[in-house]
Amino acid sequence: MRVKEGILTALARNLRKKATDAETMLWRHLRSKQINGLKFRRQARIGSYIVDLVCFERKLVIEIDGGQHASNSKDKERERWLASRGFKVIRFWNNEVLKDTENVLRSIWEEISRSPSPQSPPVKGGEK
Repeated sequence: MRVKEGILTALARNLRKKATDAETMLWRHLRSKQINGLKFRRQARIGSYIVDLVCFERKLVIEIDGGQHASNSKDKERERWLASRGFKVIRFWNNEVLKDTENVLRSIWEEISRSPSPQSPPVKGGEK
């Protein structure tokens, strides 16, 4: 397991160095806790997967996809695995991020607003 972890860490580091234009643009808007004070990480490991962007506080994964992801069954498998661990995955196309950044950021903000904060007290069922 250690070897695989080392390989994944090196791969994530390499992906950060070779970010696409869309990833770089979106990262500029999400880094340094710019949205609601939440920390995002890029090319982060979750289990045996590497995700483009993630906010662990809200368990939100953001994927920025090119054409190779149009109907990729491995993406669906990975999304199911992440969902089974409580992560919500939202996807944007590269051209969306590059040409319609404001709407992409608005969508991220809306998703964050829907996601409960881990510090929020649990909602008690059945009480009115």
